[in-house]
Amino acid sequence: MHFHTMPKLRPISAVAISSLLAACSSVTIQSEQASKLQAAWVVIGENGQAVARAITTDTTCPALAQDGKAAIMNIRAGADTLPLRKTASKAEDSKPSAFPVLTCEASLQVGIKTASVAGHDLPIPKPVAQKIIVIGDTGCRLKVADNYFQSCNDSEKWAFREMVETAARFKPDLVVHVGDYHYRENACPEGNKECAGSPWGYGWDTWQADFFAPAQALLKAAPWVTVRGNHETCVRAGQGWWRLMDPRPLQAGRDCVLDKDDLRGDYSDPYAVPLGRIGSEQAQLIIFDSAKVPIKPLAKTDAAYQLYMEQFKTVNKLAESADFNIFIDHHPVLAFAAERKKDGPLNIFPGNLAMQDIMQTLNATRLFPDKVQATLSGHVHLFEALTFSSDHPVQFVSGNGGSSLDTPLPTPLAANSTPYTQARLDYFSNSNDVGFMTMEREQHSWKVQAWNKRGKLITECSMQGKKTACKEMPK
Repeated sequence: MHFHTMPKLRPISAVAISSLLAACSSVTIQSEQASKLQAAWVVIGENGQAVARAITTDTTCPALAQDGKAAIMNIRAGADTLPLRKTASKAEDSKPSAFPVLTCEASLQVGIKTASVAGHDLPIPKPVAQKIIVIGDTGCRLKVADNYFQSCNDSEKWAFREMVETAARFKPDLVVHVGDYHYRENACPEGNKECAGSPWGYGWDTWQADFFAPAQALLKAAPWVTVRGNHETCVRAGQGWWRLMDPRPLQAGRDCVLDKDDLRGDYSDPYAVPLGRIGSEQAQLIIFDSAKVPIKPLAKTDAAYQLYMEQFKTVNKLAESADFNIFIDHHPVLAFAAERKKDGPLNIFPGNLAMQDIMQTLNATRLFPDKVQATLSGHVHLFEALTFSSDHPVQFVSGNGGSSLDTPLPTPLAANSTPYTQARLDYFSNSNDVGFMTMEREQHSWKVQAWNKRGKLITECSMQGKKTACKEMPK
């Protein structure tokens, strides 16, 4: 008989036990952080600085890992219920804004390969952004003043999530939202099944329902550039805008908490987001906060007139640092708006007169500096493409992201129709299908395409320098 001797077991060192326990503890902590994480994404700010953002119900911020090295994120905004302030609604249709969450942030280092928050992978900015998704005007409208209550519970009638999931399949390098994220301002009326149970007001629960939950697929897909709309002014969702969305630091007095500070909270300086160089061409986005701009021209003595004048001077300077500039704001300068009241005629309005009035004092009839070749906006709840035989940038409107849609404009338009008295319209198309745009950068040109929520092509344009040619797709 042969007896096999058992090998001697070596005692586990205290160091190994300690390492094992630390690893288990780390996994447990990460699991707890992940369960409390409400959202995590990347927003791009001034000069292309990428910022990781996270929203959590935890009492501390999670760790951000960059190429495997972890560090606790900074608190941008603590959990709080803000005192009721003057809003766009009557007092009885308003309530204090509750944010029972931490907003956390940390800058992303340039050149990293991976980043994650609580095990949630973040998209990494690319040195050259070649494919951009553009969306806008995305929330579900609940508004007492208009007696308008959109069907937030019906994914066909509020199709933002479906549009987002289609757009995410395009695998963009960058997502641009041209403003108006938040529309659920007032309570859904009792007995209305279409929006029953919806949160309302300007707190976190509404931001989550109107934007963060349905936008998840695109928040995972690519970093974002966030543009402010009129729904994010201080009397509306401005508190959430500054706590959650704007890429710049949160500052007391610029946070829309107190009415007396609204002149600071409602206006913020333009900035540029570089898109990198392809061949000899450096391209960039110029982001402009038009949230508070009125429809009619401002008096020259108005504080807002002076603020916008200085900001458009900044736009002129920013445009000098790139060969190809895309100006992005919420309110279209060179597009049309349409309105039909009940059974009345369709009224067609030009571009924003207040901005046109200020811009023409700096850039004469062109309105924009010479190196701005294209402009992107929302506000009008349509897709629009406008090219000009006069020297004006091509204008795109991507305001068909899911909120209540506008009546489309007739095509062809009446002879001599123009969004600006000095502009000669060459091509115009529009659509009120829910959808999004793609902008794909090629060697010396851009391919711009408008898609509906299911990925059907609506319009295609080619931009090359100051020349843009568009064509509509067969229906």
